[in-house]
Amino acid sequence: MMNQEHVSDSMSEERETLVFVVSEQDAKERIDKYITESIEEEVSRSQVQLWIKDGHVLVNGSAIKPNYKCAAGDTVALIMPEPEGVDIVPEDIPLDVYYEDADVIVINKPRGMVVHPAPGHASGTVVNALMHHCKDLSGINGELRPGIVHRIDKDTSGLLMAAKNDRAHVSLAEQLKEHSVLRKYVAVVHGNLQHEQGTIDAPIGRNEHDRKMYTVTERNSKHAVTHFKVLERFGDATLVELQLETGRTHQIRVHMKFIGHPLVGDPMYSRVTKSLKMEGQALHAKLLGFKHPSTGELVQFEAPIPEDMEHLLMTLRNR
Repeated sequence: MMNQEHVSDSMSEERETLVFVVSEQDAKERIDKYITESIEEEVSRSQVQLWIKDGHVLVNGSAIKPNYKCAAGDTVALIMPEPEGVDIVPEDIPLDVYYEDADVIVINKPRGMVVHPAPGHASGTVVNALMHHCKDLSGINGELRPGIVHRIDKDTSGLLMAAKNDRAHVSLAEQLKEHSVLRKYVAVVHGNLQHEQGTIDAPIGRNEHDRKMYTVTERNSKHAVTHFKVLERFGDATLVELQLETGRTHQIRVHMKFIGHPLVGDPMYSRVTKSLKMEGQALHAKLLGFKHPSTGELVQFEAPIPEDMEHLLMTLRNR
């Protein structure tokens, strides 16, 4: 299992560097295969080999060849190259805008919509829509992710904020880092939770058997805290409110699976049942609060549960 970190690259402030530490289990694996399976983006092994040949991959600070065999403890750095000929086209995609001014825009993202362009999702993203809707967006995250301060998963619906200038971006990113942004979700989970409310304080890291997934682990992990409160019980399912204290990848999905109550419809962390079906996980980012970058005023927004989740809840209530 490896540890992934995001660090700035001195070669370019806009270039992202991913850092991994090779585990005993991954020792002797070819570096191109290791990287292909390690990064979240869907890239081909041949693309990774080109990155290695172009010097974008360093092992323990040195360039290597694509057939290099990993050793336990190796520090692998992937300096993400700027895509050649990037041309993100603004698209006239309707946005459910909850708030907008010169600094920030808050939207209610529908389930199934990707936040920013990535391999396999070059169009139809939140970024494509924002570029059509907004005159300006912050450039801190580069041309693939203009304005994007934080993300929610493709199959999670709900509130998302984006920055319209770099000053606002810095302010919002700092609030996220300090865990002062208020983020509450609602979810339908399998089973009947034993407690009315509680806190899950369990570190999250990559799954050593499947690097696309995350799990609760003490090895190469990051501190993660999720608070939950039961809203409604249905016997074999429960509607819960969840508040994030930290914001790790797949945090709610991993934490709820960890306590034995995975999200209904979750394609990665849950079981499939005939009685409880949804396209994507039953998870909605319902509340978002933060200090306005310019005024310092606390602003807060709430989005109702979407129709697909309401339909699921109606089915549960009428059984």
